[in-house]
Amino acid sequence: MIDYFVEIFNNMIDKLSFLGTYYPLYISGTLTTVFISLFTVLIGTVIGIFVALMKLSKVKAVSSIASIYIEIVRGTPILVQVFIWYFGITTFINIPSIYIGEDLELSRLIPGALALALNSGAYVAEIIRAGILAVDKGQTEAAESLGMKKNMILRHIVMPQAIKNILPAIGNEFVVLIKESSILYAIGIQELMAKTSTIQSSTFQPLAPLFVVSVIYFILTFSLSRIIGVFERRLNKDDRN
Repeated sequence: MIDYFVEIFNNMIDKLSFLGTYYPLYISGTLTTVFISLFTVLIGTVIGIFVALMKLSKVKAVSSIASIYIEIVRGTPILVQVFIWYFGITTFINIPSIYIGEDLELSRLIPGALALALNSGAYVAEIIRAGILAVDKGQTEAAESLGMKKNMILRHIVMPQAIKNILPAIGNEFVVLIKESSILYAIGIQELMAKTSTIQSSTFQPLAPLFVVSVIYFILTFSLSRIIGVFERRLNKDDRN
């Protein structure tokens, strides 16, 4: 029995021996994935804030535009959205093939990141809208009675409390984006999955490189979840104090 497990262990080590040669590809792919995810979640959050405020607007035309945008994004596959933005932008705009570092080509990065950011923005908008609505209306009414303008109330009273409420959901959206960024492999962006495909082709091993990349994704998402948990506990501690 011991010999059997030893043999399995040796086979696993043999299957993973390619890491000694190809680990730089995993590192560069991971850095690209993190960069794209961070960039898109920042842009997506900005989009989400504006769309959330539009949907909360009392002007029906404005709120309707926001609702249509959210429903279209949430009702279509992200892969389709990525292709639409990639072929749509490259058809009408000649983006120069400038590389950021060794892997990120601007003509692919812009439409890919834009598609992810707009997709994320629709979900973030609903998160922010729910966070704003969760703030006690009595505080808004009290601020209005003191003569504060609506934009001041939103900036100084509503949004700070809403951000505390939505931080876990925003963090979860970042986790989702890290995983969804793998879809950009379809338009040739050299992120983690694209690097993994290169390793598969070079080593003629279909399974082992996928096992390694799944471990990397897990480490990224698990670590981020723990960091978000720390911030959430600190915010809750500050509220209690």
